[in-house]
Amino acid sequence: MSTVGLSASAVRPFDLRFPKDIFYSIWSQDMAMDLGTANTLIYVKNRGIILNEPSVVAVDEASGKAVAVGHAAKNMFGKTSRKVRCIRPMKDGVIADFEMTSLMIQHMLGQVRNRWAISKPRIVIGVPSGITQVEKRAVIDAALCCGIREVMLVEEPMAAAIGSGLPVSQAVGNMIVDIGGGTTEVAIISMNGTFYSHSIRVAGDEMDEAIQRHIKRVYGLQIGIFEAERIKLVIGSALAFERPRTVTVYGRDIKSGFPQQIEVPDDIIREALHEPISAIIDSVMTALEQTSAEIAQDIISRGIYLAGGGALLRGLSERLQRETGIPFRRARDPLSCVVRGVGQIVDNLRQMRELCIC
Repeated sequence: MSTVGLSASAVRPFDLRFPKDIFYSIWSQDMAMDLGTANTLIYVKNRGIILNEPSVVAVDEASGKAVAVGHAAKNMFGKTSRKVRCIRPMKDGVIADFEMTSLMIQHMLGQVRNRWAISKPRIVIGVPSGITQVEKRAVIDAALCCGIREVMLVEEPMAAAIGSGLPVSQAVGNMIVDIGGGTTEVAIISMNGTFYSHSIRVAGDEMDEAIQRHIKRVYGLQIGIFEAERIKLVIGSALAFERPRTVTVYGRDIKSGFPQQIEVPDDIIREALHEPISAIIDSVMTALEQTSAEIAQDIISRGIYLAGGGALLRGLSERLQRETGIPFRRARDPLSCVVRGVGQIVDNLRQMRELCIC
């Protein structure tokens, strides 16, 4: 039968139109990653944050293959046989073990990638502001080894500021303090550029190690790094509580070698945290000394924003405000600030690509 004179809709057996986001997800799947010392988060365009896992890998010593990655590997830490080794491949915000980092990234990307996508994805990764060219190259090579088409890097303070909702494109001084697992980044940002930035390798991990050392010195008890992290989360603070608190600590007595548990008060943990907190305060004070009069006015009126997991330490914002006389505001969901900021860059790559450092 001839179709001459019939409308197009009359001969169409079904509607071939697809939603635009589905079409783009089939064609490619651009991603954002916060490759952190403590946790790795991945954001996929049009889908949001879909992965948040500890940066830990468990590897079979004989085959070199990953046994577990993320939460499963963290649960194994310190409890495996000699055949399996648990590794934290990131140190101070950068790659310490290239091979293990590649394994970890490959495993995590495998969980989130659309296997039916026609084109290989692009990825934007948040990195510390003090990263060297060699460290940049290591991050890029690790991602390229995992089947990524193009890798772009953005400094974490810029990403954290965007993720915190600060107007980084305007002629306004925005100050951000991003306290991650391996580094603390202090930056002043205005008009899509960095007026000042400084990175110190004192952050959440250093706090955990300080607790480990102090418990060993005061009580003669050896504890694991994740036990120290738990203690920090339960009773760690920058200022004294209204009422004293204690926590049960589990470890190995150094003299007897036997397992032991003790009750530790919050003031002992505060003593342990004094040094790393003081280093962070000094870094903030140094940044404030570098500001111009105009930017100083913006900072005083708008306040300073805290991001990263370290921002969750009790009393830290109050302690910083007391030391500087400037209001400190904790960003909404500080743990995901960086990946949300990198995600915004991915969503608006044409307009915001200039923010990438390579």
